Amino acid sequence: MDIVFKYFPELTLTQRNQLLQLPKLYEDWNAKINVVSRKDIGGLPVRHVLHSLAIAKVISFAKGTKVLDIGTGGGFPGIPLAIFFPQVSFTLVDSIGKKITVANSVAEQLGLTNVVAQKSRVEDLNGNYDFAVTRAVASVAKLMEWTKSTVKPGGYNSLSNGVIALKGGDINEEVKPFGRRVKRWKISGFFEEEFFTEKLVLHISS
Repeated sequence: MDIVFKYFPELTLTQRNQLLQLPKLYEDWNAKINVVSRKDIGGLPVRHVLHSLAIAKVISFAKGTKVLDIGTGGGFPGIPLAIFFPQVSFTLVDSIGKKITVANSVAEQLGLTNVVAQKSRVEDLNGNYDFAVTRAVASVAKLMEWTKSTVKPGGYNSLSNGVIALKGGDINEEVKPFGRRVKRWKISGFFEEEFFTEKLVLHISS
């Protein structure tokens, strides 16, 4: 996790200890359930934790913000963000129950009281969230359709309420219908690792 600490030197001792536990927790679960790609498990600090925390480079969620993590899998980007923002509430959803079992177990073992993980499709959820975060689980159009009744407009953060998506490659056509509602950042502007060369953080306001 030294690579994460390099880019986020402000982390507290508690946050560092929580992050340090992640590789072992996911390795243990991966032996039972293929929750992180087996070829990726060794690259967890960069490919999963640091990638998730790219969102923390574009927004510092205010205390009390409610964040929905769509298609969380085993807990990305939700769990690294929940470690980073302990005063923000995170609801992690995935349609695959065994992945939610992993996310709940990891959150519990880390002592994260700001995380709830549940098996659900996002379009079946009730509740008002300030943001939805996700890692390339669907097109921007689908994400906006899924969240139109769960992510409320407005907000009190530095970015207006909406969807924050980790994406890769050429997304120009994908975002064109949303015009000025879209902001984008190259992750290579935050982290120098080659993995991030074509990766982006997108914000689409509700």
